[in-house]
Amino acid sequence: MYNVGDKIVYPMHGAGVIESIEDKEILGKWCSYYVMKIPIGDLKVMIPTNNVDDIGIRDVISMSEADRVFKVLGNGQHEFSTNWNKRYRENMVKIKSGDIFEVADVVRSLMQRERDRGLSTGERKMLNSAKQILISELVLAKGLKQNEVEDKIHEYLYAAE
Repeated sequence: MYNVGDKIVYPMHGAGVIESIEDKEILGKWCSYYVMKIPIGDLKVMIPTNNVDDIGIRDVISMSEADRVFKVLGNGQHEFSTNWNKRYRENMVKIKSGDIFEVADVVRSLMQRERDRGLSTGERKMLNSAKQILISELVLAKGLKQNEVEDKIHEYLYAAE
């Protein structure tokens, strides 16, 4: 059970802080929800408290783990599958996993591909979503501002070249 003020990650949405725990009636059923504020885009998300484990809610990573995430971003060139469909599916599985290191790998590979060959509309949308997820967690883990995290991501990515 999480409490107000806890920093958590909601896979496919990103990281945020629990602002409140509210009981709501939806479709005639009462349920308790975490109201989470995501720092990127000023979003609020309601998460049912009864299936937190099923949807993969977890704590935000530590500062030292955040440093390891930045190192993943600087891990050099990535081999791309030439099959767009296969590449897209593999990246989607990584994002859905909720594992920040997998999300960082998706961001790294898509940003490299964008630089080298360009991205399709679908991959560009995926990159933007993955970056939002990555940045939201790093903002909370490192205590930095959004633009500071974005600068650090670019710094690590371009240092790998």
